[in-house]
Amino acid sequence: MKDAFGAPQSLLVLGGTSEIGLATARRLIARRTRTVWLAGRPSPALTAAADSLRTLGAEVRTVPFDALDTESHEERLGKIFTEGDIDMVLLAFGVLGDQARDESDPVAAVRVAQTNYTGAVSAGLVCAGALQAQGHGSLVVLSSVAGERARRANFIYGSSKAGLDAFAQGLGDALHGTGVHVMVVRPGFVRSKRTAGLAQAPLATTPEAVASAIELGLRRRSETVWVPGALRMVMAAVRHVPRPLFRRLPV
Repeated sequence: MKDAFGAPQSLLVLGGTSEIGLATARRLIARRTRTVWLAGRPSPALTAAADSLRTLGAEVRTVPFDALDTESHEERLGKIFTEGDIDMVLLAFGVLGDQARDESDPVAAVRVAQTNYTGAVSAGLVCAGALQAQGHGSLVVLSSVAGERARRANFIYGSSKAGLDAFAQGLGDALHGTGVHVMVVRPGFVRSKRTAGLAQAPLATTPEAVASAIELGLRRRSETVWVPGALRMVMAAVRHVPRPLFRRLPV
């Protein structure tokens, strides 16, 4: 259950090496989160991530998880919930892909879509069902402002995030009144290892800033969180730019 500060005492991160996921775990551990599960592909990076969180005083376990192996999700994620209640699930996995390459490589493009959308639908439904069965908990879904309107520069990634965002909103409506809280987080460009070498967009943010916004959103029981907050108004305007003009913008 959540403590007096509104912080979850147990956390499951889907995408156990995600920089945003780990920054959120560190922040919540400082707020008395005591048990953390990191779900991801077995790797030295996943082991190192778990070790780094243990130094902060949390009990940390890892579990094999592959977003593309949807047939294994129910069994592997379900086992975590049999170990005890999970107060918060953070769906933090995803891939950017390479737009220029993926446009001419449908197999690679499908992999982006399957990871970011199909895998998330599968894992999200499994965890939502488990949270509902225990009667409480939060499911936090990392979406992106890229899903607000498809851009020429990254429409494959953006379309996958648009699908994820719509799914998470609908799931939140379906779970309303059950004791399960669904929160959609829409960061802008995040400065991280994953985006190293990419041109930085305006209103860029950091994994730590996203983690802070997630913590605040949990306290407020928010349904949608923009990071930074100014993006809410920016994207409200972008959505209404006429398409012929939008094509000519340097986005």
